[in-house]
Amino acid sequence: MIAAHADWSTDPRKRWMTIARRVPAGWRAGAPRPVGDPHAMLAGLLAEGVPVALGLDLPLGVPRDYAALAGITEFPGFLRGLVDRPAFFAVSDTLDTVSLARPFYPQRGVQGMTRAAHAAALGLSGPAGLSRWCDRATAERPAGAPVFWTLGANQSGKAAIAAWRDWLAPSLAAGVPIRLWPFAGGLHALLAPGVAVVAEVYPAEALRHCGLRMAGSKRVQADRAALAEALLDVMAARHVLGDAALIAAVRDGFGRDAAGEDRFDSVIGLLGLIGVLDGLRPDFIPDDPAIRSVEGWVLGQAALPRGP
Repeated sequence: MIAAHADWSTDPRKRWMTIARRVPAGWRAGAPRPVGDPHAMLAGLLAEGVPVALGLDLPLGVPRDYAALAGITEFPGFLRGLVDRPAFFAVSDTLDTVSLARPFYPQRGVQGMTRAAHAAALGLSGPAGLSRWCDRATAERPAGAPVFWTLGANQSGKAAIAAWRDWLAPSLAAGVPIRLWPFAGGLHALLAPGVAVVAEVYPAEALRHCGLRMAGSKRVQADRAALAEALLDVMAARHVLGDAALIAAVRDGFGRDAAGEDRFDSVIGLLGLIGVLDGLRPDFIPDDPAIRSVEGWVLGQAALPRGP
Protein backbone atom coordinates (compact mmCIF):
# COMPACT_ATOMS: atom_id res chain seq x y z
CA MET A 1 0.00 0.00 0.00
CA ILE A 2 1.02 3.58 -0.66
CA ALA A 3 0.04 6.49 1.58
CA ALA A 4 0.75 10.01 0.36
CA HIS A 5 -0.22 13.54 1.25
CA ALA A 6 -0.01 16.51 -1.11
CA ASP A 7 -0.02 20.08 0.18
CA TRP A 8 -1.80 22.04 -2.53
CA SER A 9 -1.52 25.61 -3.79
CA THR A 10 -2.35 27.68 -6.84
CA ASP A 11 1.42 28.09 -7.22
CA PRO A 12 2.95 24.82 -8.49
CA ARG A 13 6.20 25.72 -6.70
CA LYS A 14 4.38 25.37 -3.38
CA ARG A 15 2.84 21.96 -4.11
CA TRP A 16 4.78 19.34 -2.19
CA MET A 17 4.02 15.75 -1.30
CA THR A 18 5.39 13.09 1.00
CA ILE A 19 5.00 9.40 0.16
CA ALA A 20 5.20 6.33 2.38
CA ARG A 21 5.03 2.66 1.43
CA ARG A 22 3.86 -0.16 3.64
CA VAL A 23 6.70 -2.41 4.83
CA PRO A 24 6.68 -5.26 7.37
CA ALA A 25 7.87 -2.94 10.15
CA GLY A 26 5.30 -0.24 9.38
CA TRP A 27 5.91 2.44 6.76
CA ARG A 28 8.96 3.63 4.85
CA ALA A 29 8.74 7.35 4.02
CA GLY A 30 10.89 9.57 1.83
CA ALA A 31 11.56 13.28 1.96
CA PRO A 32 8.97 15.72 0.59
CA ARG A 33 9.19 16.25 -3.14
CA PRO A 34 7.47 18.55 -5.65
CA VAL A 35 4.11 17.31 -6.92
CA GLY A 36 4.97 18.34 -10.47
CA ASP A 37 2.36 17.46 -13.08
CA PRO A 38 -0.53 16.04 -11.00
CA HIS A 39 -1.67 13.67 -13.76
CA ALA A 40 1.83 12.18 -13.98
CA MET A 41 2.10 12.08 -10.19
CA LEU A 42 -1.09 10.05 -9.82
CA ALA A 43 -0.23 7.80 -12.75
CA GLY A 44 3.11 7.04 -11.12
CA LEU A 45 1.46 6.05 -7.84
CA LEU A 46 -1.14 3.89 -9.58
CA ALA A 47 1.49 2.20 -11.76
CA GLU A 48 2.70 0.20 -8.76
CA GLY A 49 -0.60 -1.69 -8.74
CA VAL A 50 -1.16 -1.43 -4.99
CA PRO A 51 -3.87 0.43 -3.05
CA VAL A 52 -3.16 4.17 -2.86
CA ALA A 53 -4.48 6.47 -0.12
CA LEU A 54 -3.92 10.10 -1.10
CA GLY A 55 -4.62 13.02 1.21
CA LEU A 56 -5.16 16.48 -0.25
CA ASP A 57 -5.05 19.79 1.60
CA LEU A 58 -8.08 21.26 -0.19
CA PRO A 59 -11.89 21.07 -0.10
CA LEU A 60 -13.64 18.05 -1.58
CA GLY A 61 -17.33 18.93 -1.47
CA VAL A 62 -19.77 21.83 -1.62
CA PRO A 63 -22.11 23.30 1.03
CA ARG A 64 -25.47 21.56 1.36
CA ASP A 65 -27.53 24.73 0.94
CA TYR A 66 -25.70 25.60 -2.27
CA ALA A 67 -26.08 22.01 -3.51
CA ALA A 68 -29.84 22.11 -2.90
CA LEU A 69 -30.24 25.33 -4.90
CA ALA A 70 -27.94 24.14 -7.70
CA GLY A 71 -29.57 20.73 -8.00
CA ILE A 72 -26.43 18.81 -7.01
CA THR A 73 -27.22 15.37 -5.62
CA GLU A 74 -23.73 13.87 -5.42
CA PHE A 75 -20.36 15.59 -5.47
CA PRO A 76 -18.26 13.15 -7.55
CA GLY A 77 -20.69 13.33 -10.47
CA PHE A 78 -20.90 17.10 -10.15
CA LEU A 79 -17.11 17.39 -10.15
CA ARG A 80 -16.84 15.10 -13.18
CA GLY A 81 -19.27 17.31 -15.08
CA LEU A 82 -17.26 20.48 -14.47
CA VAL A 83 -14.97 19.61 -17.39
CA ASP A 84 -17.71 21.05 -19.60
CA ARG A 85 -18.27 24.15 -17.45
CA PRO A 86 -15.04 26.20 -17.38
CA ALA A 87 -16.93 29.37 -16.43
CA PHE A 88 -17.71 27.79 -13.06
CA PHE A 89 -14.10 28.41 -12.02
CA ALA A 90 -13.97 32.10 -12.94
CA VAL A 91 -13.56 34.15 -9.76
CA SER A 92 -15.92 37.12 -9.71
CA ASP A 93 -14.55 40.63 -9.23
CA THR A 94 -17.91 41.92 -8.04
CA LEU A 95 -21.13 40.45 -6.69
CA ASP A 96 -22.87 41.30 -9.96
CA THR A 97 -21.38 38.23 -11.63
CA VAL A 98 -21.72 35.81 -8.70
CA SER A 99 -24.26 33.06 -9.39
CA LEU A 100 -24.88 29.38 -8.75
CA ALA A 101 -23.04 28.73 -12.00
CA ARG A 102 -20.13 30.98 -10.95
CA PRO A 103 -19.85 30.88 -7.15
CA PHE A 104 -16.21 31.80 -6.41
CA TYR A 105 -15.64 35.29 -4.95
CA PRO A 106 -13.83 37.69 -4.54
CA GLN A 107 -10.94 38.17 -6.94
CA ARG A 108 -9.51 40.91 -4.72
CA GLY A 109 -10.47 42.91 -1.66
CA VAL A 110 -13.09 45.61 -2.25
CA GLN A 111 -14.80 48.02 0.10
CA GLY A 112 -17.98 46.67 1.63
CA MET A 113 -17.16 43.07 0.76
CA THR A 114 -18.81 40.62 3.19
CA ARG A 115 -19.63 36.95 3.29
CA ALA A 116 -23.25 37.87 3.98
CA ALA A 117 -23.38 39.69 0.65
CA HIS A 118 -21.69 36.75 -1.05
CA ALA A 119 -24.29 34.38 0.40
CA ALA A 120 -27.13 36.65 -0.70
CA ALA A 121 -25.76 36.78 -4.24
CA LEU A 122 -25.90 32.97 -4.32
CA GLY A 123 -29.47 32.95 -3.03
CA LEU A 124 -28.50 31.52 0.36
CA SER A 125 -30.36 32.53 3.51
CA GLY A 126 -27.23 33.73 5.29
CA PRO A 127 -23.43 33.44 5.50
CA ALA A 128 -23.64 30.13 7.40
CA GLY A 129 -24.94 28.59 4.18
CA LEU A 130 -21.53 29.15 2.57
CA SER A 131 -19.89 26.62 4.89
CA ARG A 132 -19.94 22.86 4.94
CA TRP A 133 -20.34 21.23 8.33
CA CYS A 134 -16.67 20.28 8.39
CA ASP A 135 -15.73 23.94 7.81
CA ARG A 136 -17.53 25.11 10.94
CA ALA A 137 -15.95 25.68 14.33
CA THR A 138 -15.71 22.78 16.77
CA ALA A 139 -14.67 22.58 20.40
CA GLU A 140 -11.16 21.75 19.13
CA ARG A 141 -10.57 24.40 16.47
CA PRO A 142 -11.91 27.61 14.90
CA ALA A 143 -13.91 27.66 11.70
CA GLY A 144 -12.28 27.24 8.33
CA ALA A 145 -13.00 29.44 5.34
CA PRO A 146 -15.94 28.58 3.05
CA VAL A 147 -15.19 26.63 -0.13
CA PHE A 148 -16.16 29.42 -2.54
CA TRP A 149 -14.37 32.23 -0.67
CA THR A 150 -11.08 33.14 -2.35
CA LEU A 151 -9.53 35.90 -0.24
CA GLY A 152 -7.40 35.84 2.90
CA ALA A 153 -4.64 33.81 4.49
CA ASN A 154 -6.81 30.82 5.37
CA GLN A 155 -8.90 30.65 2.20
CA SER A 156 -8.82 27.39 0.27
CA GLY A 157 -11.06 28.34 -2.64
CA LYS A 158 -8.24 29.02 -5.08
CA ALA A 159 -6.54 25.72 -4.25
CA ALA A 160 -9.87 24.00 -4.91
CA ILE A 161 -10.12 25.73 -8.28
CA ALA A 162 -6.61 24.66 -9.27
CA ALA A 163 -7.10 21.03 -8.27
CA TRP A 164 -10.71 20.57 -9.41
CA ARG A 165 -10.33 22.30 -12.78
CA ASP A 166 -6.86 21.18 -13.82
CA TRP A 167 -6.65 17.70 -12.37
CA LEU A 168 -9.52 16.00 -10.51
CA ALA A 169 -12.42 16.81 -12.83
CA PRO A 170 -10.50 15.79 -15.99
CA SER A 171 -9.24 12.63 -14.28
CA LEU A 172 -12.72 11.57 -13.19
CA ALA A 173 -14.11 12.33 -16.65
CA ALA A 174 -11.35 10.24 -18.23
CA GLY A 175 -12.12 7.24 -16.04
CA VAL A 176 -8.94 7.32 -13.95
CA PRO A 177 -9.50 4.90 -11.02
CA ILE A 178 -10.13 7.49 -8.32
CA ARG A 179 -12.58 7.06 -5.46
CA LEU A 180 -13.48 10.11 -3.42
CA TRP A 181 -13.84 9.62 0.33
CA PRO A 182 -16.36 9.78 2.00
CA PHE A 183 -18.80 9.89 -0.93
CA ALA A 184 -17.98 6.38 -2.15
CA GLY A 185 -17.76 4.83 1.33
CA GLY A 186 -15.37 4.31 4.23
CA LEU A 187 -11.63 4.61 3.71
CA HIS A 188 -10.68 0.99 4.36
CA ALA A 189 -13.57 -0.38 2.30
CA LEU A 190 -12.48 1.70 -0.70
CA LEU A 191 -8.84 0.61 -0.73
CA ALA A 192 -8.14 -1.76 -3.62
CA PRO A 193 -5.16 -2.58 -5.85
CA GLY A 194 -4.65 -0.05 -8.61
CA VAL A 195 -7.16 2.41 -7.13
CA ALA A 196 -6.46 5.81 -5.55
CA VAL A 197 -8.70 6.79 -2.65
CA VAL A 198 -8.56 10.58 -2.36
CA ALA A 199 -9.52 12.24 0.92
CA GLU A 200 -9.54 15.74 2.36
CA VAL A 201 -6.80 15.97 5.00
CA TYR A 202 -5.85 19.18 6.78
CA PRO A 203 -2.37 19.40 8.32
CA ALA A 204 -3.59 21.73 11.09
CA GLU A 205 -6.13 19.08 12.09
CA ALA A 206 -3.56 16.29 11.73
CA LEU A 207 -1.09 18.22 13.91
CA ARG A 208 -3.58 18.10 16.79
CA HIS A 209 -4.32 14.43 16.15
CA CYS A 210 -0.59 13.71 16.44
CA GLY A 211 -0.45 15.51 19.79
CA LEU A 212 1.90 18.17 18.41
CA ARG A 213 1.80 21.90 19.13
CA MET A 214 3.67 24.60 17.23
CA ALA A 215 5.44 27.19 19.34
CA GLY A 216 5.53 30.11 16.94
CA SER A 217 4.69 29.88 13.26
CA LYS A 218 4.99 27.06 10.76
CA ARG A 219 6.23 29.72 8.30
CA VAL A 220 9.42 30.15 10.36
CA GLN A 221 12.19 27.59 9.81
CA ALA A 222 13.48 27.85 13.39
CA ASP A 223 10.01 27.16 14.78
CA ARG A 224 9.62 24.11 12.55
CA ALA A 225 13.07 22.89 13.58
CA ALA A 226 12.16 23.32 17.25
CA LEU A 227 9.42 20.72 16.72
CA ALA A 228 11.84 18.21 15.16
CA GLU A 229 12.37 15.87 18.12
CA ALA A 230 8.67 15.71 18.94
CA LEU A 231 7.87 15.08 15.27
CA LEU A 232 10.44 12.28 15.08
CA ASP A 233 8.89 10.76 18.21
CA VAL A 234 5.47 10.75 16.53
CA MET A 235 6.97 9.12 13.45
CA ALA A 236 8.51 6.41 15.62
CA ALA A 237 5.26 5.86 17.53
CA ARG A 238 3.42 5.45 14.22
CA HIS A 239 6.11 3.11 12.86
CA VAL A 240 7.03 5.52 10.08
CA LEU A 241 10.64 4.89 9.13
CA GLY A 242 12.03 7.97 7.45
CA ASP A 243 14.92 7.73 5.03
CA ALA A 244 18.03 9.81 5.64
CA ALA A 245 16.76 12.69 3.51
CA LEU A 246 13.48 12.89 5.44
CA ILE A 247 15.20 12.79 8.83
CA ALA A 248 17.58 15.54 7.71
CA ALA A 249 14.66 17.65 6.45
CA VAL A 250 12.82 17.30 9.76
CA ARG A 251 15.89 18.31 11.80
CA ASP A 252 16.57 21.23 9.46
CA GLY A 253 13.04 22.58 9.76
CA PHE A 254 12.33 21.76 6.09
CA GLY A 255 14.51 24.49 4.64
CA ARG A 256 14.60 28.27 4.71
CA ASP A 257 12.71 28.98 1.46
CA ALA A 258 9.02 29.86 1.25
CA ALA A 259 8.10 26.25 0.44
CA GLY A 260 9.43 25.01 3.78
CA GLU A 261 5.99 25.28 5.36
CA ASP A 262 4.53 23.24 2.49
CA ARG A 263 7.07 20.46 2.93
CA PHE A 264 6.31 20.48 6.66
CA ASP A 265 2.56 20.29 6.00
CA SER A 266 2.98 17.38 3.60
CA VAL A 267 4.69 15.33 6.33
CA ILE A 268 2.12 16.25 8.99
CA GLY A 269 -0.73 15.43 6.60
CA LEU A 270 0.85 12.06 5.83
CA LEU A 271 1.09 11.22 9.53
CA GLY A 272 -2.57 12.12 9.95
CA LEU A 273 -3.53 9.89 7.03
CA ILE A 274 -1.46 6.99 8.38
CA GLY A 275 -3.11 7.45 11.76
CA VAL A 276 -6.50 6.68 10.20
CA LEU A 277 -5.16 3.87 8.01
CA ASP A 278 -3.65 2.16 11.06
CA GLY A 279 -6.66 2.70 13.33
CA LEU A 280 -5.11 5.30 15.63
CA ARG A 281 -7.87 7.69 14.57
CA PRO A 282 -11.37 6.63 13.55
CA ASP A 283 -12.47 6.56 9.92
CA PHE A 284 -15.36 8.71 11.10
CA ILE A 285 -18.11 9.92 8.77
CA PRO A 286 -21.09 11.61 10.45
CA ASP A 287 -24.41 9.89 9.85
CA ASP A 288 -25.72 12.74 7.75
CA PRO A 289 -26.93 12.25 4.16
CA ALA A 290 -25.67 15.64 2.98
CA ILE A 291 -22.15 14.96 4.27
CA ARG A 292 -22.04 11.60 2.53
CA SER A 293 -23.43 12.91 -0.77
CA VAL A 294 -22.35 16.51 -1.38
CA GLU A 295 -20.41 18.11 1.49
CA GLY A 296 -17.70 15.62 2.37
CA TRP A 297 -15.71 15.53 5.59
CA VAL A 298 -12.15 15.92 6.88
CA LEU A 299 -10.39 12.59 7.35
CA GLY A 300 -9.68 11.90 11.01
CA GLN A 301 -11.98 14.63 12.32
CA ALA A 302 -14.30 13.26 14.99
CA ALA A 303 -15.48 16.55 16.51
CA LEU A 304 -18.83 17.82 15.29
CA PRO A 305 -19.58 21.51 14.72
CA ARG A 306 -20.79 23.57 17.63
CA GLY A 307 -24.05 24.54 15.96
CA PRO A 308 -26.26 23.64 12.99
